[in-house]
Amino acid sequence: MIDNVCVFASSCNFLDKVYYDDAKELGRLLAQSNMNMVYGGSCLGLMWACAKEVKSNGKRLIGIMPEKLKEMDVFSDYCDEFYVTPCMRSRKAKMDEMSDAVVALPGGFGTLEELSEMIVQKQLGYNQKAIVILNTNGFYDNLLKFFDDIIQQKFANKKAENLYYIANTPKDAVEYLKNYNAEDFSVKKEDIYAR
Repeated sequence: MIDNVCVFASSCNFLDKVYYDDAKELGRLLAQSNMNMVYGGSCLGLMWACAKEVKSNGKRLIGIMPEKLKEMDVFSDYCDEFYVTPCMRSRKAKMDEMSDAVVALPGGFGTLEELSEMIVQKQLGYNQKAIVILNTNGFYDNLLKFFDDIIQQKFANKKAENLYYIANTPKDAVEYLKNYNAEDFSVKKEDIYAR
């Protein structure tokens, strides 16, 4: 059962409306599905749009922010739990520790790094978490094409396609989380090394 969902997302306030709409809907649906949100602790961008909906629909917010960003005064006072970490690496480790699943909304280099690390962790068997890529407005189309190229050219095993789920709507993302069974996922040596 998934209680805490880690949401990776942009902290930009200047994106097209469609991205904020999906972030808000995801937050509402997570809360209505009895799921709390683990996130970067910011009061900015898509992460904040999603977090506000989780909180206003009665679920908990767990914010995790590195010292340097906290000093920039971009944190949210709405968090039920708030952790300050020494650096980005320790922040990611804490987010991983506190969550049962991951959803990546559209985002920049930070979101890409966080998503990539979670995929690799699952690929090597360090976690069995649901990983969802919310492809709002086709944002991730080029990245997903690159993932396909990695697999087709044998830089990753064909089974790597099972490491993540591509959702086109927040409803699709949350339905996947609700039906996910970590016990269905296991890793063997032949699943890691391309053939």
